[in-house]
Amino acid sequence: MPALEPNVPEKLRFGRFPITDVTPVVEGGAFPAKAVAGESIAVGATAFREGHDQLGVSAVLYSPRGKEKERVRLAPVGQGLDRWEGVLTPTKAGDWEFAIEAWHDRYGTWHHNAEVKIAAGIDVELMLAEGAALFAEAADDDERDEAGRVAFRAASALMADDSRSVEDRLAAGESGEVLAAVERLPIRELVTESERFPLRVERERAGRGSWYEFFPRSEGAHRDPATGEWTSGTFRTAAERLPAVAAMGFDVIYLPPIHPIGRAFRKGPNNTLTAGAGDPGSPWAIGAAEGGHDSIHPDLGTFEDFDAFVARAQEVGLEVALDLALQASPDHPWVQDHPEWFTTRVDGSIAYAENPPKKYQDIYPLNFDNDPEGLSKEILRIVHLWIDRGVKIFRVDNPHTKPVWFWEWLIGKVNRKDPDVVFLAEAFTRPAMMKALGRAGFQQSYTYFTWRNTRPELEEFLTMISKEWAPFYRPNFFVNTPDILTEYLQFGGRPAFRIRAVLAATASPTWGVYAGYELFEHVARPGAEEYIDNEKYEYKERDWAGEEAAGRSLAPYLTRLNEIRRAHPALMDLQNLTLHSSTDDATVVFSKHKVLPDGAKDTVIVVVNVDPHSTRESTVTLDLAALGLDPELYGDDGRFRVDDLLTGQSWRWGEHNYVRLDAHVEPAHILHVRR
Repeated sequence: MPALEPNVPEKLRFGRFPITDVTPVVEGGAFPAKAVAGESIAVGATAFREGHDQLGVSAVLYSPRGKEKERVRLAPVGQGLDRWEGVLTPTKAGDWEFAIEAWHDRYGTWHHNAEVKIAAGIDVELMLAEGAALFAEAADDDERDEAGRVAFRAASALMADDSRSVEDRLAAGESGEVLAAVERLPIRELVTESERFPLRVERERAGRGSWYEFFPRSEGAHRDPATGEWTSGTFRTAAERLPAVAAMGFDVIYLPPIHPIGRAFRKGPNNTLTAGAGDPGSPWAIGAAEGGHDSIHPDLGTFEDFDAFVARAQEVGLEVALDLALQASPDHPWVQDHPEWFTTRVDGSIAYAENPPKKYQDIYPLNFDNDPEGLSKEILRIVHLWIDRGVKIFRVDNPHTKPVWFWEWLIGKVNRKDPDVVFLAEAFTRPAMMKALGRAGFQQSYTYFTWRNTRPELEEFLTMISKEWAPFYRPNFFVNTPDILTEYLQFGGRPAFRIRAVLAATASPTWGVYAGYELFEHVARPGAEEYIDNEKYEYKERDWAGEEAAGRSLAPYLTRLNEIRRAHPALMDLQNLTLHSSTDDATVVFSKHKVLPDGAKDTVIVVVNVDPHSTRESTVTLDLAALGLDPELYGDDGRFRVDDLLTGQSWRWGEHNYVRLDAHVEPAHILHVRR
């Protein structure tokens, strides 16, 4: 940039070319945008210039050490919008940065002017001479590869040869070799760089994975037929279930709280207020004479048993996720030792949890305002205790009932020492809080997916989650939880279970299942959106092997979905989701497309009938540009081959396609575009 006049401020908001509205940027860069290693991250900016010369725009990715690792040229979006977009792909975990560069596109400017003027017979020789000079200068660029230098020198010589026709001389500046060289390294000047913006890249499991939830006390539990008394499952018996979970293709085994459970106000079956002598109580009512959050329920075993469980999970390819529920039963040691960590009412009693008209007398919420330092340090100690036991994933119960500053402090503190630790927010609450928790550091979160069932609901939600919230919020699409059995699953029959599993497994890189889903458990407690005979309050015995042997289990279907996910990298990214149209109001269509490091392409098209009660027919219209199709894929009829990864069938598809999906036979297509 030329020296400025003395009366011009040195600190200007705009460089030579204005660059604005950069994405992904969270709160102006105050918080890093999120990514996982190998994820294709959509980047964009608005950039423009005065006059009619051509502008080029690039995105540059800088490693945690500040070295340039990737530079991609952004493409213009729309007509006259001055919006540019592209994709960057960080390769490993760490705190990366990216910036946007806008620059005078010398080749683009010359080529545009040459085409227009030569066709009109204006300044023909001058335009050719300028082209020859441009290529001669570019051939001397030290950063250019040898192939580019050769191409530019040849083009310069041919354009300067006035013994050739004008058409041949111009064609020399448009050859495939020249265009390839310009693509690899543009001919540019007057480069303007935006500020650098933070991009936090975390390990794969922070943003990709298949979760399975079970209660260890139910795995191996049995009831004496004579007395009706139950014997609890243990970590040792629960470990026997791990190979089956891994065989279904799940990556994470999530355990509800494993700590001692209080006796005071213990809830009985179906959330009744009175528990019998043999009722185990809710695991979320943490704390008893045996200890609190740093202890293990005696029925489950010892720390050595827990260590063996974690080791067995690792052997079969599973990571253990542990529930971090920051609350206490009235019997928790904290209640006696640290009453200041709770809220005391005017009558001297400690306030229990309430969500009127619901009352949770067996749980005391924590109060972070009386002794924030002491309480925070104690929770940090507990988290480190379980990390030292091999736990690298925490599913945090109700984080929206604690101050956001605490999560920013805790997650930051933990991740500075252990960057591989992942926190999942179980926060079904207002959007502002959910977004704040993502910005504060939670690597992923539960979502509204459970309640989005119609086509309009799903399309709006998928757009929000893959575009608007993606820079700071990673969704985990759980299809059910012990607390959530939606009407869709209660009354949709077996097709509903398949439909929700397909949507969750393909639309989000991370999804989850609570045990019993594969057995189509669907009976709700009257007047509630949760299971009758809920496992939160009692043991549950299931005949996994028998149901599967009888063909009554969804396990093979879940296994196939996880196989498809692992085989297709496009499904492991979040921001590459594109919605397509259908003439039927119950048929949802979306695709995911990814360019792999070796240049290969992976494209998956998902078509789902979200009406679990009927057969739906429609015409599906595809946005072909979003599929990243190469011209050679098209046949003489302008169509391309797709393979259904669920049924093994193949078809030739094009822009418009007839689809018929019977919910009771197979409610979905998962189509791979054959390359």
